[in-house]
Amino acid sequence: MVLFNAATKELTAKIVYYGPGLCGKTTNLQRIFETLPDNERGKMLSLNTQTDRTLFFDFLPISLGTIRGLKTRIQLYTVPGQVFYDATRKLVLRGADAIVFIADSQEPMLDSNKESFQNMVDNLAEQGVDLAKMPHVVQWNKRDTPNALPVDVLGREINRFGAPTFEACALNGTGVQETLEGISKLALQHLSDKYGGSPFEGGGPAQQSPPPSMPELEDFSNATSLEDVEAIGERSSSSSSTVEIPIVLQRSLFQGSGPFEIKLKVFLK
Repeated sequence: MVLFNAATKELTAKIVYYGPGLCGKTTNLQRIFETLPDNERGKMLSLNTQTDRTLFFDFLPISLGTIRGLKTRIQLYTVPGQVFYDATRKLVLRGADAIVFIADSQEPMLDSNKESFQNMVDNLAEQGVDLAKMPHVVQWNKRDTPNALPVDVLGREINRFGAPTFEACALNGTGVQETLEGISKLALQHLSDKYGGSPFEGGGPAQQSPPPSMPELEDFSNATSLEDVEAIGERSSSSSSTVEIPIVLQRSLFQGSGPFEIKLKVFLK
């Protein structure tokens, strides 16, 4: 679920790296993090356990091109590979805009790859998402291992929806950047198709009408002051100065099933 920040005029998309335990998800993000300039990367957060190197997620914002004049950032997450962390995988997967499935090319890992892919499909389905209609790519990692299966065999067994694939050895960085570029292009193209405009362009907003489901994307992208917001509100069809900003809160933050009160503080500069 893409997020829109009116204050910074940014769109933020979420890409999740999915796959079985120790397949190379964390290594992929570490290699990406190492190659980015300091001013283009955020802080990477990682939690480790005795059974899996990633308990919750790695977090990495990356600045990319613009969509309709808005700066686009991508956040990269990984999920824990171990089966008993399935609840955490579902939480991290929620709201994803695109997915990279990392498959371990080694022959003994074939069943684990297939189980993890099916688990991903099932978890998305629980959230009402069809993977066949979602931007995703598959990375064949550990291609340098002596027992790596042929790519065509892996493709038949795992890549059900014919997604773009990339061969990689994440330990030395081979194929890591290509995988990121591939999923980034798919994700940005998906967002541009959804909200209008063209990705990877540095110019102003595309000359298209804003989609009804997200009018603030067009209306407030050029607002720099309270006067701008008020003027835009006066021009709206409702003739209202009310600005609607969607806020999503996890149900787990609240206890019980009864009503609760949320208080918001709004600061105008």
